[in-house]
Amino acid sequence: MKPNHLRVAAVAAGTVLVAGVTTGCNRDSSTGGQPTIGIDLPHDDSDFWNSYAQYTRRYLSTLDVDALPITHSQGDAAKLAGNVHVFEIVGADAVVMAPQNTAAIASTLRRLASKHIPVVTVDTRPDSGKVYMVVRADNRAYGTKACEFLGKQLGGKGKVAELAGALDSINGRERTEGFAACMKKNFPDITVYPLATDWEGPVAYSKLQALLRQHPDISGIYLQAGGAFLQPTLTLLEQKGLLKPAGSAGHIVIVSNDGTPQEFAAIRRGHIDATVSQPADIYAKYALYYAVAAASGKTFKPGPTDHGSTIVQLPNGLEDQLPAPLVTKTNVDDKNLWGNNISH
Repeated sequence: MKPNHLRVAAVAAGTVLVAGVTTGCNRDSSTGGQPTIGIDLPHDDSDFWNSYAQYTRRYLSTLDVDALPITHSQGDAAKLAGNVHVFEIVGADAVVMAPQNTAAIASTLRRLASKHIPVVTVDTRPDSGKVYMVVRADNRAYGTKACEFLGKQLGGKGKVAELAGALDSINGRERTEGFAACMKKNFPDITVYPLATDWEGPVAYSKLQALLRQHPDISGIYLQAGGAFLQPTLTLLEQKGLLKPAGSAGHIVIVSNDGTPQEFAAIRRGHIDATVSQPADIYAKYALYYAVAAASGKTFKPGPTDHGSTIVQLPNGLEDQLPAPLVTKTNVDDKNLWGNNISH
């Protein structure tokens, strides 16, 4: 049994959270107490991650857990390591994080494993270091779905700008690899111009602007992160007189990833054509579900789940691959999509 809790009140991300601060080894289901969960959010400057944060707080309010004050690492690997170290010191039974640099987190994961503190990562899969569960969707499939949609819309010909994420992130690598492999195999007459952005909207704006000067006949754009790239892209196209509605002459076909309310609004206006809905709602739900399960000593095996996904074996743990549907004008109003069920 653990020592008595010290009660700590803190204001985190605008929400007052009462945290159970404990010391000692990881709690198991026999202790019967509330598990203490540490949660780090990777960004508060994108539509997707702000939506994920809303869902995290919503689901937390339904759980019998002690939530440590939520921290924000802002995509900084050193800050994430520091935040997680505090969770470790004050006695977290499990940690939920979304490391943006999936290589740099390895030493932190090794340290937590040595202290028997299980880790659930959201949206990103660490390159190495033990994880209890990765909660994400198949990111290669994101790139493949975007490629297939663009290729068909363009009739297999044209020039496509790809606003890629950071290649030090497994998500950026997998989306890029999936998109490139599909284009090479299925649409060899489409020329792709990959633009590295480090997930930064201003970088995406600048590089797309330069590309359009060289190739004003760009006919398609793939946004690997709609939450970061949508507004800069639409702003630039509007400034250049290139923001023409779907179905009209000169329309540039755009497909993105994330599935935010802003992307849905752009689909309805005809400014973009499709997005792959990255499920912020069930990312939050199942990240917390697995964190509580980990703190209780529960284990899982590869195979189908009861929530429409598949758990796969990784070299360093397990991954629950959640569904991520393609959204177009035909299904953009579907009330089951998280982007239609959150404030913005």
